[in-house]
Amino acid sequence: MSSSTLSATSSIVAAAGGSFLLEDRLPGEVFTPEDLSEEQRQIADTAGRFVREQVLPMVAKVEAKEPGVMRELLRAAADLGFTAVDVAEEYGGLGLDKTTSAVVADHLSGLASFATAFGAHAGIGTLPLVWYGTEEQKQRYLPKLVSLEWAAAYALSEATSGSDAMNIRTKAVLSADGASYVLNGEKMWITNAGFADLFTVFAKVDGEKFSAFLVERETPGLTVGKEEHKLGIRGSSTCALVLADCRIPVGNLLGEVGKGHHIAFNILNVGRFKLGVACVGGARMAIEHQIRYAKERRAFGKPIAEFGLIQRKIAASVTRLFVTESMTYRTAGMMDAALAQMAPEVAGSSREIQKRIEEYAVECSILKVFGSEMMGFVADELVQIMGGYGYVEDYPAERLYRDARINRIFEGTNEINRMIITGWLMKRAMNGQLPLLAAIKQLMDEITQPPSFASDEEGEMVLGREAKVLGNLRKITLLAAGAASQRFMAGLQEQQEIMADLADCIMAVFALESALLRARKLVASKLVGSKGGGSDLAVAITSAFADEALGSVEQAARRVLAASSEGDALAIQLTVLRRFVKVVPVDVVALSRTIASFSLDAGRYRF
Repeated sequence: MSSSTLSATSSIVAAAGGSFLLEDRLPGEVFTPEDLSEEQRQIADTAGRFVREQVLPMVAKVEAKEPGVMRELLRAAADLGFTAVDVAEEYGGLGLDKTTSAVVADHLSGLASFATAFGAHAGIGTLPLVWYGTEEQKQRYLPKLVSLEWAAAYALSEATSGSDAMNIRTKAVLSADGASYVLNGEKMWITNAGFADLFTVFAKVDGEKFSAFLVERETPGLTVGKEEHKLGIRGSSTCALVLADCRIPVGNLLGEVGKGHHIAFNILNVGRFKLGVACVGGARMAIEHQIRYAKERRAFGKPIAEFGLIQRKIAASVTRLFVTESMTYRTAGMMDAALAQMAPEVAGSSREIQKRIEEYAVECSILKVFGSEMMGFVADELVQIMGGYGYVEDYPAERLYRDARINRIFEGTNEINRMIITGWLMKRAMNGQLPLLAAIKQLMDEITQPPSFASDEEGEMVLGREAKVLGNLRKITLLAAGAASQRFMAGLQEQQEIMADLADCIMAVFALESALLRARKLVASKLVGSKGGGSDLAVAITSAFADEALGSVEQAARRVLAASSEGDALAIQLTVLRRFVKVVPVDVVALSRTIASFSLDAGRYRF
């Protein structure tokens, strides 16, 4: 980590994963994009320029899968150091911080097909080796992966085990002489498979022990299937793998026998985080297309950018992007703060790094779900703004729309990730790692007391109303979680609809708090004359999003309460819910026009 980054993050708190549901943070305790160092901004500019000057001009060849084009683009990215960010210097990497890694993923995401290939190589393809490889494995493979002499792929999914990763059928058997493993099975939907040289393949030793193996492309018995014809990300390579008596040396076992699930799930955490980051970059470009077209297209004698309903679409897109971006860099900042706390004797330990990143598994799942749904929304609004032009292949809206759809499926479907969000927090609560049950009990005690008529100090602060909404969102979430836990107890895991509604409440809390803290930080910077700007726009966005979040959480909580309680108990809970949602509304129409005006004047996403 560079000294500039360390100084920027010195006050950032490495909060416990999921603690946002119970604890308040101060603006200075969270990392925001405005805190990026000059070095990181230069990296962002370099990545963005690379996409504009080298990737986008090749879009037709990429989407047609012209042989060698994607690999050459990845090699060009490697020449600029982008594939080296997460790899230690002794293996040819740069060993930079997680925030810089996020910056690279963000600004390389202007073309989804390229971003998918890059993420599959530099993220889930390389990180298993970084975290779990032996010294010999790292020395042998990592320099090749950093330089793009070799490309990497991650082979977990099978025809019958997409989201149910532990249900794989690929089998590994140790040979009689103990010198090799023989793998048999088939993998599906493997990104980069068409040109990858090294695969991280998951199989069950003796059909039982979930394990990971490093399999080179030229290994006898490994066959790469034909390219899949996909709805979107058509330029990325997606193939099946067939392993028929594929014999690999025992030295290519990655990690330990029977411990492959640790590799799979921890790598998926990072994959989810990076997917959320990539959605930020993709949405930023889609909003630029929205604004450009709205200003150029004329109807009824004026640019359609002057129409209120077009402005509403731009404002809603900008709002969702600002919120997602705020959550993304906040999470990266927490990761780096946690890594900075490592004792010197373990500072270089890949396993210790992995443990600290694993702490934020719930935030990673939130970013995956929220980011992918944000990207889908923005792409859809782009098509709508462009009308018929958005529906034809001559314009980028059509491709962006198709490309966005996969984000809700890979790295664990959004349905699975919603289950993870609620299940992870409830598990932590039951283990005593997160005082969630105590917070629920405290809330129950509070709501039996008569309402307080004390002065509202928060209402006098900048965004005080929005802070009150945030506090009420937390209370609503705890109210719903308490009712569901009491009704279903250990069986709550089987109530998928309720788990998903609780996840939506949890996500809204993290989203609003992240936006609120960033907006207040921008206001403070403006007051002291610091650079950054955009405070008025950030305030408008946060205020508008608070109303949206309150409405969605109210509906989700109603469903949970109605499924968990009945009779007098339900009546009391609904009365309490009404108390928490009774907030004076803001003029969202005026806010929408303000957000759109800022964005149209800037000609792009303002931040």
